[in-house]
Amino acid sequence: MMGLSKPNSAFEPIIGLEVHAQLLTLSKAFCSCPTTFGSDPNTNVCPVCLGLPGCLPVLNRKVVEFAIRMGLATNCTIAPHSIFARKNYFYPDLPKGYQISQYEEPICSDGFVEIEVNGGSRKRIGITRIHMEEDAGKSIHDVGVETLVDVNRCGVPLIEIVSEPDIRSPREAYHYVWKIRQLVKYLGVCDGNMEEGSLRCDANVSLRRVGETQFGTKTEVKNMNSVRNVERALEYEISRQLALLNDGGAVIQETLLWDADRGVTHSMRGKEEAHDYRYFPDPDLVPVLVDEKWKEEIHRTLPEHPTTRRERFVDALGLPLYDADVLTAEKEIADYFEETLKLLSQRAEMKSESAKLASNWVMTDVLRVVSEQKISLQDFPVQPHRLASMIALIMDGTISGKIAKDLFDEMLKNPAEPKVIVEKYGWVQISDTSAIEREIEEVLQANQSQVATYLGGSQKVFGFLVGETMKRMKGKANPKLVNEILKTRLEAKRT
Repeated sequence: MMGLSKPNSAFEPIIGLEVHAQLLTLSKAFCSCPTTFGSDPNTNVCPVCLGLPGCLPVLNRKVVEFAIRMGLATNCTIAPHSIFARKNYFYPDLPKGYQISQYEEPICSDGFVEIEVNGGSRKRIGITRIHMEEDAGKSIHDVGVETLVDVNRCGVPLIEIVSEPDIRSPREAYHYVWKIRQLVKYLGVCDGNMEEGSLRCDANVSLRRVGETQFGTKTEVKNMNSVRNVERALEYEISRQLALLNDGGAVIQETLLWDADRGVTHSMRGKEEAHDYRYFPDPDLVPVLVDEKWKEEIHRTLPEHPTTRRERFVDALGLPLYDADVLTAEKEIADYFEETLKLLSQRAEMKSESAKLASNWVMTDVLRVVSEQKISLQDFPVQPHRLASMIALIMDGTISGKIAKDLFDEMLKNPAEPKVIVEKYGWVQISDTSAIEREIEEVLQANQSQVATYLGGSQKVFGFLVGETMKRMKGKANPKLVNEILKTRLEAKRT
């Protein structure tokens, strides 16, 4: 990949992003056709979404509700009055010849999200607008020499989230798109799947000389199907524009496609301006009216903001920032963790280490299995109440951490309660001090050279002696007691 030729370039990038999120409604924006992904081509269609003469669109109320949810979560002003417009252009996958969208009066405006940059400092990225619109169809170019059209997607509801040109690097763009994806998933308005196209991002990028206020000529980059590809595409496009300007050339305003396999952008068409689309109010749709009562009703249904939740995990639960980041990245992970912790606190006296212990199990073992098996936490066989029961057994000394690993693996395939499994396999931890003392004496007798090394000042062999004791007791001994008794016995030998 082409890299930035000069870290201290005289030019700075100006980046604005347009993110389209397909809404998780059961039916389309203006008709009752289903929005199911993966249906046979041209089956989820009707006269309304095809725009046949005499058919009138009727707005799906859920589309408005989802747009308001996203607007509230991104600190936008919700317009009490907004209208739909027709965006006119001609393309094979747009049978009506226009797309129903919003232009002069969007439903949400003047918002912001905060991202973290430069090791934790926060930066506010403005949101110009969030508006509702319908999707176009899909042209398929890779079937022989023909282009095929699937109009299933026509009329599928979207919101478009348009940022201010506040982004100054590909890395900032990465964090911004990641944050938007996190929000739409938390709110339940979009599944955030960029590979399937239910979340799509277009980037407007230009360069200007440092210190200037006027923007340079911009290009629009499309076809970025992952958060990482947004960053990669912008890195390449900034490098391309920088090379042109450093050589005395000029950037041409155009729309570019990102080729992820080759790591380059290539021209698609000349970049349109808003006037090219000949926007005008849609005569078939009445204005959208949002009163304070409806807005407050929606506001009450919003989940805890992921940033607020992350801060609570750190401040109230005492978790490290890294843990909080991992646990709140997805709503279902945070919900699973909190449900586990809630049940754990009901089973035993809450201890300061319980949140960290639960965090460790969720971050490592739970998420590892979910990733390996490519399943959701809803389908994960160890439900929160079973994980909480297992952790309680560790905390009350019934099982050791080593045995817990075996128990967890068994719980993945055995639906029985953890306590039942422990009793079945005889995994109860040995806390009988006399039994542990006997085994320690045997270990010390069998490893006198290591004992002498320890007494000579080397602490390294202590772990070896602990391991030998645990091995003799088949991992069932209480590790804390083993450490305490072994240290006492060794120190006694100094006198």
